[in-house]
Amino acid sequence: MKIAVMFVHGIGRPEPAFADGMMDLLNRKFRSDTGADDLVMRPAFWAPVLQDAENELWRRMAAGGPMDFVKLRRFMVDFAADAIAYQPAPKEKIVYEGVHRVLAATLKTLADQAGPQAPLVVVAHSLGTVIASNFFYDLQARSAPKKVPASVAKTMGKSPLDRGETLSLLFTLGSPIALWSLRYKDFGKPIQVPSPGFKGFYPKAVGGWTNFYDQDDVIGYPLRTINAAYSKAVNEDRAVNVGGLLSSWNPTSHTEYWTDRDVVNGVSSQLATLWRQVQS
Repeated sequence: MKIAVMFVHGIGRPEPAFADGMMDLLNRKFRSDTGADDLVMRPAFWAPVLQDAENELWRRMAAGGPMDFVKLRRFMVDFAADAIAYQPAPKEKIVYEGVHRVLAATLKTLADQAGPQAPLVVVAHSLGTVIASNFFYDLQARSAPKKVPASVAKTMGKSPLDRGETLSLLFTLGSPIALWSLRYKDFGKPIQVPSPGFKGFYPKAVGGWTNFYDQDDVIGYPLRTINAAYSKAVNEDRAVNVGGLLSSWNPTSHTEYWTDRDVVNGVSSQLATLWRQVQS
């Protein structure tokens, strides 16, 4: 039995290989723990959906006149603009749907390579945690008024994995979901992890949601205390100290989760447990 793992990056200007370091570490640790080579891992690289527009926006602003703090302003375009642009307007969901199509295409690839009913694990960072939450919320609310956007549905495959029914583990790294919860009454409703249909495929598997955050990361927050629903949905808010000598003690720690030993070991341990559960 293969385990499908999708990685979702966050804000900024990531490279297509943003998850390579974690994938390599997870592969090695998983083989050591299980003796198996049963991880099928793929990154959901959604940055190109916005990058051309952000580059053009910066070109136009730079042509408007002199500006101080140019590097900081470019940082704001690269980082804050992602979060702002992703939010759907009432009649304008181009970016929202474009980003979600990337996730749908990634799941389709995973279903083809790991199997249509393979347990699905998602590792998401920063804004990627909001994206993953919204994506699976749409899938879990298909019968409700809020449904999967038509353009995303066309990209999706038809397997249980494609439909999010085999979602078993979610790992959020440096998540700002708590901030996004301000948009909703009583701070909103979380997704279900494992997905509502997961037990039908793997009755002996447990699954769950682990949220990693660094106390120096001003973008990442605990989630269980948002409200009673999040307390039930999130199994653990796990405090970690990510980064090296120059980053572990300040807000730049936000970018250091991907290859942190404690994060990788925590993810790998649960992957190994899930693998053993679904083999029986």
